[in-house]
Amino acid sequence: MATTPEKQLLTEESNAIVKRVLSENWKLYRKQYLVAFIFLGAVAASTAFVAYIVKSITNDVFVKQDLDAAFYIAIAIFVVFSIRGLATYGYLNVLGKIGNNIVARYQRRVFDHLLYLGVQFHKSNRSSYVVGQINQNIIAMRTMMNDIVVVFARDLFTLVALIIVMLIQDWHMTVVSLSVMPIIIFIMSRYVRRIRKVAKQEVDLNARVNSSLIENSQGMEIVKAFTMEDQMAAKMLHLTEQAEIRSNKIVKLNAKTKPPTEILAGFAIAGVVAYGGYRVAELGHDDGGMFSFLTAAMLAYEPARKLASFRVSFERSLVNARMLYEILDTPPRQSDKPNAKTLEISKGEIEFVQTGFSYQENEPIVRDVSLKAGSGKTIALVGPSGGGKSTLILLAQRFFDLESGKILIDGQDIADVTAKSLRQNIAYVSQQPTLFEGSILENIRYGRPNATDDEVKAAATLAQAHIFIQNQPAGYDTMVGEMGRNLSGGQRQRLSIARAFLRDAPILLLDEATSALDNESELLVQQALDKLVKGRTTIVVAHRLSTIRNADRIYVIENGSVTQQGTHASLINKKSGTYAKLHGIGAMTVAKKPATRKKTPVKKPPLKRKTA
Repeated sequence: MATTPEKQLLTEESNAIVKRVLSENWKLYRKQYLVAFIFLGAVAASTAFVAYIVKSITNDVFVKQDLDAAFYIAIAIFVVFSIRGLATYGYLNVLGKIGNNIVARYQRRVFDHLLYLGVQFHKSNRSSYVVGQINQNIIAMRTMMNDIVVVFARDLFTLVALIIVMLIQDWHMTVVSLSVMPIIIFIMSRYVRRIRKVAKQEVDLNARVNSSLIENSQGMEIVKAFTMEDQMAAKMLHLTEQAEIRSNKIVKLNAKTKPPTEILAGFAIAGVVAYGGYRVAELGHDDGGMFSFLTAAMLAYEPARKLASFRVSFERSLVNARMLYEILDTPPRQSDKPNAKTLEISKGEIEFVQTGFSYQENEPIVRDVSLKAGSGKTIALVGPSGGGKSTLILLAQRFFDLESGKILIDGQDIADVTAKSLRQNIAYVSQQPTLFEGSILENIRYGRPNATDDEVKAAATLAQAHIFIQNQPAGYDTMVGEMGRNLSGGQRQRLSIARAFLRDAPILLLDEATSALDNESELLVQQALDKLVKGRTTIVVAHRLSTIRNADRIYVIENGSVTQQGTHASLINKKSGTYAKLHGIGAMTVAKKPATRKKTPVKKPPLKRKTA
């Protein structure tokens, strides 16, 4: 049958992946694999010995009734089975440790790679989906390597050893019994391509199921608040049904290979029994040799079947390996230039020069923006939502590559310096504070890993966080929970500010750091921010008047462009300008001190914020 170009391409791609998997793992574990091969060889030899010794059992024990021979044969069988048991323990132990190390190594490798991928990758791929897919693919890599070793070292060795026994006993019948093998291999090969397609769909759907589980767990408050239980249950029902259908297809494809192989194997063994019986009964051949041959033939069926069906199961693992390498081969979009230099900070002055940017091929988000933050000065970015303010904060950290223009820090283009040296000189506080699994102390120390405990506590004090931390059950050793869920929004934000204090960077970027807080939390956070901005070049995105009224310069950003700039006083006087309009409709408000409670508190509907 002629090979189509598509099929040839898939074969070449599969061969390339197999070579890559073997090259990445064989050299690393070759000594352990050689030990496993020895154990597997012992298992194969002991299996062949059992078939071979049947001749002596039949002729010497049952026909000649030699008790001495029975005694020695019994000892030999006991020793062989003991060796087989120890060898089985040995190879399972060795391959198990290798497999666990493969999983751990690829987990570290993928995690390291994900850390260096651009922000665009993480924004365009759901994290829970990526994690679910990666876990499946890494486990499949371990399965692939172990299957290769076990199938070829144990099953192939066992089959070869048993065929040798069969040839020793009767080579004519050996040829007859092996005649069905090419037919079995051909049948198995027909299912390979179909397995490849369904396996990829199965991985995708299982990853979506895992993704849905994680997202529902993280957003359980919203699920319950909007009584979304029935909707989420229906969605999960659909996903699990689809995943079950794909899994059942693979089960069905695997099952379809069994009837023809069993029938052919039964035909071969039945033919051998009939032909062997004829040779013994009519031609006077040796009874023991016949029984030994039949034992070897029946024992050989299992490794032969595994070898024949190996390609079907192997193709499933190959799909997982291909998908894993697609992630590992994704190049970092914000990688450093070959000749990138270390950023040298003298003043900390930041300048955007005719900057342009868009996400993928969408409408431009930033259009020809030019603005400047002088050394130690604070500039504020205000304007309607979606205008590009937060994008400018991200661009300043080189989370995305510019399409036009440049961003300078002390005259150095950030595209020409290393990302690490750039970000080490920036402290960033976002609207949604991000905390990581661990203690309060560990989360603050991420700002400067080599900081002492006293320095961490000093930063927390400056961030108005020390008192509430001391009131926690374990103080600074209190676990923050998943994404900081054990703390309030204001507490999480103050820990983010403490992290920025500990960073002690000359440049500070604040992206609406108080917009999601209540009045009391906002007041505490604002007091901390007032201390944080002193002596630092600061770019702040905010809607709160209290945050920006003292800025050295305010830029109004609309539709990705600068439409106004000036001080608060100068902009507020331009009655027809956007800044004055935003101020007038209450888009920018003043943080109020928390109201004192009366002796008899009365619940009232929330008051509208006063406009400045």
